[in-house]
Amino acid sequence: MNFPERFANLPAYAFPRLRALLDHHKPGGDVVHMTIGEPKQKFPQWVTDVIVENAAGFNSYPPNDGSDELRAAISGWISRRYGVEMDPATQIMALNGTREGLYNAAMALCPEQKNGQKPAILIPNPFYQVYMVASLSVGAEPVFVSATAETGHLPDYENLPPDVLDRTSIAYICSPANPQGAVASRDYWQRLIRLAEKHDFRIFADECYSEIYRETAPVGALTVAQEMGANPERVVLFNSLSKRSNLPGLRSGLIATGPENMKRLKQLRAYSGAPLPGPLQAAAARVWADEAHVVENRALYQEKYQVADAVFAGLEGYMPPEAGFFLWLPVADGEAAALKLWQETGVRVLPGAYLAQGAAGENPGTGYIRVALVTSAEETRVALTALRRCLYD
Repeated sequence: MNFPERFANLPAYAFPRLRALLDHHKPGGDVVHMTIGEPKQKFPQWVTDVIVENAAGFNSYPPNDGSDELRAAISGWISRRYGVEMDPATQIMALNGTREGLYNAAMALCPEQKNGQKPAILIPNPFYQVYMVASLSVGAEPVFVSATAETGHLPDYENLPPDVLDRTSIAYICSPANPQGAVASRDYWQRLIRLAEKHDFRIFADECYSEIYRETAPVGALTVAQEMGANPERVVLFNSLSKRSNLPGLRSGLIATGPENMKRLKQLRAYSGAPLPGPLQAAAARVWADEAHVVENRALYQEKYQVADAVFAGLEGYMPPEAGFFLWLPVADGEAAALKLWQETGVRVLPGAYLAQGAAGENPGTGYIRVALVTSAEETRVALTALRRCLYD
């Protein structure tokens, strides 16, 4: 039996690789999970009430693109957060989590050829793994661009060869960055948008960590594109309630872009989409419309930033994250460090190499571990203190 060759060289996904690395060894203490970006802080108590109140909706097929109420709530949030007005009917679609959208948007919007050649899709390296699989699925060439300390932990797409840029169809960018916590500045977005206009490609702006930050809200791609008067089809925004509202299981994501892009996105989703159940859409609408719980949630993360800064004070190479909830900690070898930490302390972290692709014989994640600040502030303090003693002191 034959199988598609385009997926033949995919590495094992990060978390099965981690289990293979660690699970046949005993933990050296009480287990603390700091691997996956799965928030453990409380979500609003009233979410369950809204689902129950709308439970009769389980008896009906849900609106594929999102209910009018949900799309209106998302539009209102984009207006408040980014200062951009978007038509709920023609520029916004609800997603079953952003991973679905980040994949299917490439399916809907990447052409078979660009300037008579195989299209290229630009990917920051390290990266969220769906970017690579989406590129392979549409027959494009994934071009991995290292996001290192030298580039401010964001990819420098401007220095790619002109022939690569001329056949680029899509550029993925994650800001705040997963895993480094770096934030794209207004100048960075301006330069990227100008580059996209010059070489005629779309920017897929993955801003799922945008509501977790230290002091200043990260500027969004839509805001800058509007300020520049860019074509509304140029930027495709993705966000969700998973991090913003501690609701990864609700699977409420959004995609927002120009009306021509949206026509093609909706057409594909009519055939292949898996919409949120109606009661969950009702709950999501309420959550997108509420900001008080987001402010409270952000304060808890800000407390954990302070904990991390105190624990790693004076540590050479420690980079306080600007936003998001990951630490990107330098080590000699990420796999060896993760295994040592597990065997000696029971703290479980992710080797950085599992989030990156080797390019020119080098993997830019090899010398790092990713640590998710998803437990309580006190648990975080204890775990990070054990981590520092084990790996650095």
